[in-house]
Formats: sequence, structure tokens, C-alpha cells
Amino acid sequence: MTFLKLDGLSKTYGDYVAVKGLSLDIDRGEFISLLGPSGCGKTTTLQMIAGFVDPTHGRIVVDGQDVTKLRPEKRGMGVVFQSYALFPHMTVADNVSFGLEMRGMARPERQKRIAETLELVHLNGLDKRYPRELSGGQRQRVALARAIAIRPQVLLLDEPMSNLDAKLREEMHIELRAIQRHLGITTILVTHDQVEALTMSDRIAVMHGGRIVQVGSPLDAYERPESPFASSFLGKINAVNGQVINTRSDCCEIRIADMTVLVPHEGRDIGSQVNVYVRPEKIRIATQGEASKINGKVTTRVFLGSHWMLEVESVLGSLRISLPNTGVAPPQEGETVGVAWSDKDLRVLTAEASHG
Repeated sequence: MTFLKLDGLSKTYGDYVAVKGLSLDIDRGEFISLLGPSGCGKTTTLQMIAGFVDPTHGRIVVDGQDVTKLRPEKRGMGVVFQSYALFPHMTVADNVSFGLEMRGMARPERQKRIAETLELVHLNGLDKRYPRELSGGQRQRVALARAIAIRPQVLLLDEPMSNLDAKLREEMHIELRAIQRHLGITTILVTHDQVEALTMSDRIAVMHGGRIVQVGSPLDAYERPESPFASSFLGKINAVNGQVINTRSDCCEIRIADMTVLVPHEGRDIGSQVNVYVRPEKIRIATQGEASKINGKVTTRVFLGSHWMLEVESVLGSLRISLPNTGVAPPQEGETVGVAWSDKDLRVLTAEASHG
């Protein structure tokens, strides 16, 4: 059942349209990410939900109540900013206590809530420290603690981990998701980081040009992108131009270069021009005795620890291939290799879908 409803939200600044007709239904306890590049409207959307920016058009409804005109402090929302926005002159405990005091919570209950929340974010024993005495990861936890201490109806996260190093960011993805599930708070994350969105979300809303161009589970959004933009922004992709030459009950026959591929049927018309997409990890170097689809020359080989990234020049153009690290090095740059894939891993998008 819908808990938070964004109904036709738009925001304009003069002639500039930051968000246009955005609608989204979010369930109670759901974790959803607004994913997109800078300037796509995701932060403006979050600010409208929080009450920091007034919508030009549209409504925001929380648990059946229209909160569009309510002041931010009346909306029952917790916010974690990219900069954390901690009070530098206050201790950790005082920062966490701030929202509780503003709500008139009695001191004994307030002290209990502070202790519970600091334990939840693994900051036990740091209550008397000041923000300047903490690491970046600890400051991020304080900001989260302050936001969730009030037990908000909705938790809003504005690029909260962009200032952390890669290892700590990965740890916080898992930690924050566990905390969100434990508390059951409806959560909206704004991010440009595809890994962050894939790791933490129940659903991802991909944004482009002030609109949502796709909404789905992380798996659906990644495996079945609905536009060229969504396919390229949510992970690396290989794209090849083709033409539909026949349709069957379960697939399309598509001509690319001098070969025919069978793509799972997606309702394309015979003769239509399409883009055929395949993820780098769905392509492999053909083993000895295995039939390859095409041959190509390895032009680039990069070791990334858990996997190798190869670029292979072929009749289809330059193909990017991701190979798992099995402990054996793949072919060297300059070697000719056979390239193979399963047609079931191919996806097609028509030109009409390219603008979402």
C-alpha cells in the first residue's frame, strides 16, 4: 500500500525546468533510490519532499496527509545531508539530542533514546566528543543518528556517503541498509553512484532531464533497461545497431553486421531499426573447442582485482568484456580471440525509447 505519494511534482526556476511532472508511489518501509547524473532533478525532488523547496506544481502525500504546504519541521522527516551539517560546537550526544529537544521530549526519555541510537550506529563511548575529533565515517554516523533519533516517518539521504573513501563507503552501504531494515523507516536516497543504488535499494528510480525514465528492482533496472540512457547509466554496456528481420513467438531475429542474433521477444516490428545491448560480464572469450560468434583482437587488458576488463576490436566495433579473475591471466593485448555470448542475454531498444 502506498505510504508516500509524489503526485505530478514539477519545479521551475524562470525558464529552467528542474523537475517535470514527476509521480512516484512508495510503500511503507521501502528503500528507494533516485539515481541519475548531476542536473537530473534528483536533489530538487528530495528538497521538495523535505519541504526546503516549494513545488511549482504537484502534491506530496504522506500516510494519506497532504504535506505539500507544511513547514519542514512539521513533516516528520529525518534528513542526512552530503555535508552532514553537524553543529561543531556541540558534542555527539548534543547533536543527536537536538531534534528530540525541539520536539519537547523529556530528559530521561531523551537520554535513553540517545544511548539506543548511538549503539545502533556503533558510536558507543563517543557521546562526549566533538565533530572535529571524529573521522569522516564517524561524523557520517552522527548525522545518521541525529536523523533517526526522532524516529521519522521518512528518512531522506542526500548523497550521504560521497565524502567517504571507497572501502568505508562499501561498509556503510551494508550498515545503513541493516539499520533501515531494523527500524523499518521509509527511505529515499539521492545518489549518482550506481553501486550504491544497486546495493541498498528495494527499487531504483532512474532520473534524466527532470523525469523518472525507469522504476524497478535493482535486478530489473540493470537487466532490463527501458532506454539507452538507463542502460548506459546503470552499468557498462555494449551497444550495436541492428534491424529486425523476423519475429517469432518468443524472440526477434535481428541482423547485426553480417550475422543474425535471436533476442528475447520484446514486441519489435519487422524492419525497425534497433540497438542491441549486452553487458560486458555477459560476453566471454571462447574456450578451445567452443564455437565463437565472432573473432576479434584484444586491444586493451586491465586487471581490476576481482575481474579483468578487456576491449576487443571486432566487426561489431569495440566490445568491452568483463572476465572473472580465476587466477589465470586472459589473452594478451594483440592476440586474436573468439568471442561468445548467449543470445538470451541480449536486449533491444528502439530509437523511440531513447528519450524515455
